[in-house]
Amino acid sequence: MINLWCHDIGREHAANRPLLRTVFQVLMRLFSPRKTTLLLVIRDKTKTPLEFLTQALKEDIQKIWDSVRKPEAYKEAALSEFFNVEVTALSSYEEKEELFMEQVGQLRQRFYHSIAPGGLAADRRGVIPASGFCLSALQIWKVIRENKDLNLPAHKVMVATVRCEEIVHEKLGQFLSDKGWLELDAAVKSGPVLSFGTRLGAILNSYLSGYDMETMYFDEGVRTAKRQQLESSMLHHTYPALETVIEHLHVVTLKKFESDLEQSLRSREGFAASVRQCAQAAIAEFDAGLRDAAVKHVEWDTSKFRNKLLEHIQAHVESIRNAKLAELKANYEKLLSDALAGPVQSLLETGERDSWACIRRLYRRETENAALAFSASLSEFDLDQTISSEMVSDLRKHARSVVEMKSREEAGNVLLRMKERFFTVLSRDRDSMPRTWTGDEDLWAITREARLAALRLMSVMAAIRLDDKPDKIERALITALLDGGPLSQKRSVEFTYDPLASSTWEEVSPRDTLITPVQCKSIWRQFKAETEYAVAQAMSMQESHRRSKNWLPPAWTVLLLAILGYNEFMFLVRNPLYLLGLFVAFVLSYAIWLQYDITAYFRHGTLSALLTILSRLLPTIMDIVTAIVNMSHSQKHSANQSRHPPLLHAQSLMNQTWRRSQVKYQSPDSPPPSSSVDSNSGDES
Repeated sequence: MINLWCHDIGREHAANRPLLRTVFQVLMRLFSPRKTTLLLVIRDKTKTPLEFLTQALKEDIQKIWDSVRKPEAYKEAALSEFFNVEVTALSSYEEKEELFMEQVGQLRQRFYHSIAPGGLAADRRGVIPASGFCLSALQIWKVIRENKDLNLPAHKVMVATVRCEEIVHEKLGQFLSDKGWLELDAAVKSGPVLSFGTRLGAILNSYLSGYDMETMYFDEGVRTAKRQQLESSMLHHTYPALETVIEHLHVVTLKKFESDLEQSLRSREGFAASVRQCAQAAIAEFDAGLRDAAVKHVEWDTSKFRNKLLEHIQAHVESIRNAKLAELKANYEKLLSDALAGPVQSLLETGERDSWACIRRLYRRETENAALAFSASLSEFDLDQTISSEMVSDLRKHARSVVEMKSREEAGNVLLRMKERFFTVLSRDRDSMPRTWTGDEDLWAITREARLAALRLMSVMAAIRLDDKPDKIERALITALLDGGPLSQKRSVEFTYDPLASSTWEEVSPRDTLITPVQCKSIWRQFKAETEYAVAQAMSMQESHRRSKNWLPPAWTVLLLAILGYNEFMFLVRNPLYLLGLFVAFVLSYAIWLQYDITAYFRHGTLSALLTILSRLLPTIMDIVTAIVNMSHSQKHSANQSRHPPLLHAQSLMNQTWRRSQVKYQSPDSPPPSSSVDSNSGDES
């Protein structure tokens, strides 16, 4: 209680103002949890209302409080946390004695009932129970001796602090050695535990209740703080077990989600629907497990555990989705490759003018069908529209790459394909029948047609034409290579220069170029060099066939023989007997000629035929003579033997002799001798 004169209110150096500063400095050394009441008594109150005086006094006290140096922990503490400031006023004793005495009596009553609710000393937070009185007394005396000052509330707090800490350590030790807790901890380490939160909460409640019973008479603030410390310590020791329970729950839930998702996908349900259904079931099960494992003493945020599970679920879903999408994409790419590779190769090998038109139709049809089916399959995965469009675009690019790859592969074999096409057109007619070079064919026209077919094949493989843009590749190749080259007078008016003297084609991008003009010229030179032999061979066969048909000497030779042989002709006219002998020799020779197909020997050349006939002539004559001699001897000794015309016997002997000679040498183009002998035998019979 501090007395103040009414006229000193507001003054800096008023009476008892330094006393307030001293009170604050002394009480600040402890900051007891029990509030101290400052009763300010205004003496000789004037007519100024008490409310104004009270406000002015509290402002002055607040300024004094702010100016006092405080400990770091209470630097921002408010005055109301440690002091109750009350103001009362007394009238002047000299002027109003009766009123003064009445007011003093009322103030005395407030001191009489100071410990009543609302009284001056109503704050009982610093009361010390009887069990801590001995310790409190010792500490009070110690403080008195050291500081020569009294502060009973501080000693009450100290006693409560020491005793509550002892109880906290005691209860914590009992909890850590509790059999129920040890069994629960061991069970958690071995696997999931049902009702973990309920069982752990019961154990914690038993020790917290015991603490409350033993500390109920100590300071409430200290008791509450130490209870929170005990609860925090016990929860700190149980937190690893709680984390283990959540980890078990996490693993079990994730495995169940994976198995449910796999089973759902096997049942041909949609991917997105399966993921949504299985994820909702997994999260619901996980939340139920968290509620079962939760301890009511802990205010914890389960969102981080749910988010962790959702991340793992999302990662698993992404891996499954990526695998499914990769498999689906690979299947459609394989279908496109199978649908395009073979037909594109066949169309390129034909080398027709509409080959690329057919390839474009095939490419667009197969690509559109595959893209529609692929988009329908992607709709099951609930993908973003951008991602779905990108995947369909990648499939279209793959289809184009298949056509381009096959085109480049065939362009690498263009020389082989050109030779195959050339030989096919050269050696077979329009009905695909093998040609027989009789000499009547127009070899130059056939050769040009074959080269034109090969050139068109090269023009087809020279560039990729999937964009349906016109070009002049075929015309440039025909003009430069088939029509006599760039210096030919037949060059098209479209080209005023050598169209192949460049590394690019007009109206064709370098990306779509398979064979450059310079490469076409080089390939054509190599092609002509490798096909000249076939043309020369065909010409040789025609010439051979002509020679085989014209085995007689030329007309001028016959005319010359007729002129030079006039005398011999007249000799035969004057001697008919020689003419008869020549006729018989001619008939016999002609019969032998027809019988043994002497013409076949002349098909391989006149010189070789003459040499072959001359080599066989002498043995044949000797065999005929021997046969005639043997026949004459046999006629003398066999009277009953039938007689045959000498000409017939001679013919038979000649057949036998000729057959023996053919055993030694037989013409490749002549018929087998057995057929001739058989026909002769049939005629003789």
